[in-house]
Amino acid sequence: MLRTIIISPEPGIGERLGEALSGFDGAVQLCRVVDKYPDGSELARILRAHAPEVIFLSFEDTQRAVATVRYLESQSAGLQIIAFNAVCDATHLRESMRAGVREFLTDPFDEETVRDALRNVNMQLQKKPPVYESTNQIVSFLPSKAGAGCTTLAMNISAAMARGKEGTLLLTDLDLNSGMLRFLMKLANEYSLSDAVEMSAAMDENIWPQLITSKFGMDVLHAGRVNPNIRVEPTQVQSLIQFMRRNYEALVFDMSGNLERYSIEVMQESRRVFLVCTPEIPSLHLAREKMGFLKTLGVDSKVSLLLNRVQKKPPFTVAQVEELVGATVAASFSNDYFAVSRATTAGQALDPQSVIGQQCAAFAAGLFDRRPPVATGEKKSKKFLEYFNVGAQQLASQD
Repeated sequence: MLRTIIISPEPGIGERLGEALSGFDGAVQLCRVVDKYPDGSELARILRAHAPEVIFLSFEDTQRAVATVRYLESQSAGLQIIAFNAVCDATHLRESMRAGVREFLTDPFDEETVRDALRNVNMQLQKKPPVYESTNQIVSFLPSKAGAGCTTLAMNISAAMARGKEGTLLLTDLDLNSGMLRFLMKLANEYSLSDAVEMSAAMDENIWPQLITSKFGMDVLHAGRVNPNIRVEPTQVQSLIQFMRRNYEALVFDMSGNLERYSIEVMQESRRVFLVCTPEIPSLHLAREKMGFLKTLGVDSKVSLLLNRVQKKPPFTVAQVEELVGATVAASFSNDYFAVSRATTAGQALDPQSVIGQQCAAFAAGLFDRRPPVATGEKKSKKFLEYFNVGAQQLASQD
């Protein structure tokens, strides 16, 4: 299906063209009718929102139409443009051809002429489809178990990344049953992820701002109220992620830990996946279990550990944790209970001067470095596996 947009400042003609395109049901998707020549920033937002393959552009004002063609070409190589006007005189035809537009339609728009124009641009699209800039800076935070502090780390690391870069990062809560971002950040927006998923196919630059809340320098899409009846299809999530990728420099996802199908889709899209655990036996055990499952999905190379609530004298060393779970520890975060409690009570991000606040900022600073953070560990202890209620040989055989 061809995704299309009509740009027409002339009253009536854009609507008539839209009616003609509706006759190609199943072959053409009319995403938007713009009733003016938009300026560069507005047109950029429209393109990021819809990622059209074909633009129908009015040549009523040839000078502004040509300028629009030039801008469209600068934004997306391969984007096809079809000119149209109430009449096709020599001036309009000559200017459109000089601008590189090879298809020209006139009102009234008969079915056969429109079909031929669509067939011609579709042939060009087969050779060179349009390409839109989209970020690959996507990270996911996955808890080993409930209560591991995954959301706290995801929120504060994201807030640290967003400082001084307002509106370039999106944090999304994917926990539809017990998402905590709405509570931790004291968000009042009634719209949520479930609304975004429901409207994913029709998402545009007008709907999106109503769904998100800007806080701590980033945009946030919370999970909404608890609703066990919500069903999310992976295809809906894919469509939503593509929209997000075109509109933000970085995406951060806070997972539920239940490994839903849509969560797996997100992790497969992610550049890095952080499995958050605490240095406690139940948390490490479940981290190992989840790591084993992620290996079956082929995403284990993206996965590293974040070791949370680490005491001054932890029961296990970094090397011991890595030995059991089978993944590298990317960073450790202190058990700074009072700093976390104060921030939660106030609905604020962690104090940047607190120990854990500084650790989040340091980790955020290198998060999108192509070289993954290096964790220094101590020598492995052979007695480490003995802490678990299964035999050491059995655990070792699963490595």
